[in-house]
Amino acid sequence: MTAVAQTPAAPSAAGERRAVAARLTQSGRFEESLPLWRDELYSGEDGAGWVRAAAVEAMAWRDLTVAGRLAELYAAARWGSRWYPGPATAAPIARRPPRTQLSVPKLRHDIDQFRHLRDRGLLGAEFDEIIGAYAELAERLLPAGIEARVPLAGEHEARIGHVYNRIVHLAPAPRVDRALSSTWDPVAVEDRYLSEAPGLVVIDDFLSSTALAQVRRFCLESTVWSGTRYAAGRLGAFFVDGFAAPLLLQIAEELRAAFPRMIGERHPLRQLWGFKNAPSVAGPPNLHADFAAVNVNFWVTPTEANLDEDTGGLVVHDVPAPLSWDFTTYNERPELIAGYLRNRGARAFRVPYRANRAIIFNSDLFHATEPIRFRPEYEHRRVNITMLYGDRADDRHHPSPVGAATNTGTPAWRSGALGRARG
Repeated sequence: MTAVAQTPAAPSAAGERRAVAARLTQSGRFEESLPLWRDELYSGEDGAGWVRAAAVEAMAWRDLTVAGRLAELYAAARWGSRWYPGPATAAPIARRPPRTQLSVPKLRHDIDQFRHLRDRGLLGAEFDEIIGAYAELAERLLPAGIEARVPLAGEHEARIGHVYNRIVHLAPAPRVDRALSSTWDPVAVEDRYLSEAPGLVVIDDFLSSTALAQVRRFCLESTVWSGTRYAAGRLGAFFVDGFAAPLLLQIAEELRAAFPRMIGERHPLRQLWGFKNAPSVAGPPNLHADFAAVNVNFWVTPTEANLDEDTGGLVVHDVPAPLSWDFTTYNERPELIAGYLRNRGARAFRVPYRANRAIIFNSDLFHATEPIRFRPEYEHRRVNITMLYGDRADDRHHPSPVGAATNTGTPAWRSGALGRARG
């Protein structure tokens, strides 16, 4: 049975609508409840936030079908356009401030993606003018620096506000007969993860060829890369913002079934996202840990895109973040983390880049992407997908040390993305 966001105490039509939508969903009548979810979604910011939270809560309660449909509804309303889902759709609800920042890397990525879609006949000729506007804005912003952010407002909003960070195309990625490849043994992988410290396994040929091709196409073609707050041109795509294809959820379900002891019923899927990198990233690594119990990270860009086999992979350290550290500390304090690793005598395990390779590890382990030097063409940008299962405090197999107390403004188990989802 699916649990969804609880109805707040409010003697209103909205309160009754939420109660009925939740009741129908919990009784397995989700399709019947869809008009109620849509009405609540378009009722205002509070209603939209409630639907967003319900999508994440359904994911935590292991009903990825409902979670995916709610996320799809939310993304279409929040980031939709006249191209997606279509002109008959209600106007998108007001966007949130964190998604209104223009940056040169985002503009350049979108130019390349629009051209990719135009070449394949997936976008119309009107995008030639849009591409020109993006290119002009990128040139105007460049003197401020490659990392500069400018609010989308005024003239900029008038020119590209109907397109920028909106979904104009979503590639199909339906479920397939089998998403995980049959070339590797789940029992052997699970045994290795549970029996060998620190909790790290690598799987090659992770996805079936059909699933890999569809996931790769979804990442190339879908205009869902709305996360622009990251350095070095890295863009994020998140579950409730369009990165919720049925095939991705099928992969998550098959992983939980394949690893009953490692993931199973104890650790539901908590978050799903993708990151797409600029062709070249030479800066310091983003050393961090994650809030979950188990981290599944896999790469989909062809191996041949990597111009330097000595870079582009992942480094995982064998020392976990203390449970007392909050999200800001174990995710955004590289100097403190580096000192902690030195004091603990941490060993670094390097996992070289390879397409269709998955790295499954204890989410508490500090890890970082290596420097990147990939081919410059759009289709060769490095893409990784991450699925996070469970909460770090619930990991019985690889418990983290308590460690020294830190300033905990955010609960240690909650990531920024999860915090936004619950907001």
